[in-house]
Amino acid sequence: MEFKEVVKNRYSCKKYDGRKVDRDQLQKILEAGRLAPTAKNLQEQRIYVIESEEALAKVDSVTPCRYGASTVVAVAFDKNRVFTYPGEKRDSGIEDATIVATHMILAAADENVDSCWINFFDPDQLAKALELPENEEILMLMDLGYAAEGAGPLENHTSRKELEETVSYL
Repeated sequence: MEFKEVVKNRYSCKKYDGRKVDRDQLQKILEAGRLAPTAKNLQEQRIYVIESEEALAKVDSVTPCRYGASTVVAVAFDKNRVFTYPGEKRDSGIEDATIVATHMILAAADENVDSCWINFFDPDQLAKALELPENEEILMLMDLGYAAEGAGPLENHTSRKELEETVSYL
């Protein structure tokens, strides 16, 4: 699929048919995340593929937003491996994990796998439930799967502000 079509047509799916994501497609999605750029190439992302009934139940215990997806990816980062920017007020953890997640979401669309960025959960509660190391912080969850019949984008999906409303040239 052409990149323009990927970004134009991709939407947050909120109703999945429950089929497992094809392994080849999943590997391509994960590879897109692996190839994503990170500050100083530290690659501090930690990706957790959640598919077992036990692990999915833990996800369900912290968010109502799995929407029947058979696969959920937790995107986290190692807080001890981030780059601290000049001024020492910010570091690269959240932005690097965001870039990784975005690459995977776009790769999913390219693979005809539907996705939804989930941030409606307590990351500390989920990290504890999944027994993740204390040095890792979960940025987001990503539902992956195939849209159920009747699923589709929200009515306002194609509504966008004009470029002039969001971009300034200095």
